[in-house]
Amino acid sequence: MADTYDVVIIGGGPGGYNCAIRAGQLGLKTAIIEKRGKLGGTCLNVGCIPSKALLHASELFDAAKNQFAGLGIKTGKVELDLKAMMGQKDDAVEGLTQGVEFLMKKNKVDYIKGFGKITGPGKVEVDGKTLTTKNIVIATGSEPSTLPNIEIDEERVVTNTGALALKEVPKKLILIGAGVIGLELGSVWSRLGSEVTVIEYLDRIMPGADNEIAKEAQRVFKKQGLEFRLGMKVTGVEKLKTKLKLSMEPAKGGDQEVLEADAVIVAVGRRPYTEGLGLEVVGGKTDKRGVIETTDHFKVAEGVWAIGDCIAGPMLAHKAEDDGAAVAELIAGKAGHVDYDLVPSVVYTNPEIAWVGKTEEQLKEAGIEYKKGKFPFQANSRARTNHETIGFVKILADAKTDRILGAHMMGVGVGEMIHEICVAMEFGAASEDVARTCHAHPTLSEAVRQAAIGVEGWTMQM
Repeated sequence: MADTYDVVIIGGGPGGYNCAIRAGQLGLKTAIIEKRGKLGGTCLNVGCIPSKALLHASELFDAAKNQFAGLGIKTGKVELDLKAMMGQKDDAVEGLTQGVEFLMKKNKVDYIKGFGKITGPGKVEVDGKTLTTKNIVIATGSEPSTLPNIEIDEERVVTNTGALALKEVPKKLILIGAGVIGLELGSVWSRLGSEVTVIEYLDRIMPGADNEIAKEAQRVFKKQGLEFRLGMKVTGVEKLKTKLKLSMEPAKGGDQEVLEADAVIVAVGRRPYTEGLGLEVVGGKTDKRGVIETTDHFKVAEGVWAIGDCIAGPMLAHKAEDDGAAVAELIAGKAGHVDYDLVPSVVYTNPEIAWVGKTEEQLKEAGIEYKKGKFPFQANSRARTNHETIGFVKILADAKTDRILGAHMMGVGVGEMIHEICVAMEFGAASEDVARTCHAHPTLSEAVRQAAIGVEGWTMQM
């Protein structure tokens, strides 16, 4: 294997491996370094993919237990085989990691296992071996944030990693953090039989989401069995022989409370993984949160680039993928760009929650006049037929130009439907463009069209 490259990528997650694929397609001699021993990063190994496998399986389990009878389907007693459920999750992960490794070979990318460290301009060391390269791309991703005075053991007190591999269903589960990761994991274990209590420092769930969606989501999750304790600060977790004791107090001050649990999931966000990379030897800098400082076009220093979770912007796998492709194109002399205003967010609970663009709160704060259209799935014929009527679609448009500024959805399948609005916004569409686009009937996506029609006040199906 030659030791001189056009591009060396440190990190084999969605940002890194997509950067490698695109670089290979563009004829750049490329190497990718991954310390985990498996490509795919957090997303594929202990994040997006395994969590979706468990979300899907737990939803089917819940449907078989609680919904099939109402549809005229007799199954008899439904029982959980947690070992088998975890096994199918692991099989999905293994197949996909092997698939990514195949893509490296297909695109003539050298895959090197080990910890990559920058030792100078154009120099990356991997376990004592030095690679020379014209360009270094840092794609090291992020790791779970923790709380002071809480010891993570990934067995009883766990991050998302341990929460995806619990060996039995906890009778009482406490979830610290009411963000996307926490709500997804909490819903999995709730469906499998845990009593779930969600503790959140803020006075609302899903910070960053549109407030109307967040309020409706909390109501739905509460009905599904999740208990919420908002505005609470966790001060510690004591490990006893068979139980855990979690201490908390009101965020604004007050008396301490103690809750017992069999397991605690710490899901308080993520932080960039940038320690020990040797950034300083090429003049790279990080802010107080560890985020690598870059120009608008991902540049850290001459010949050094950074992408994904370790730079500013939403910590999402698909954002990292786009960053990676854009950087490869920039290195090849093409125009690479990612519009972070058009990166969609999806919460894969049941029902799903999805959004893109601005929230109502952001538009009000910016003083932007807007119109909105809203359509409930209760009025959608396919949703009614499928007994999946929870949620709504809301579209926000500029009051003067009608250009779509944002969309916020809650309902079955909205993680797929949001992309119609992403495409529309990419092309600068008005709400009327979506409103006058024919949608097949009966489909759930008709709710998107009806919400767009509602922006101008002529909704026809309710």
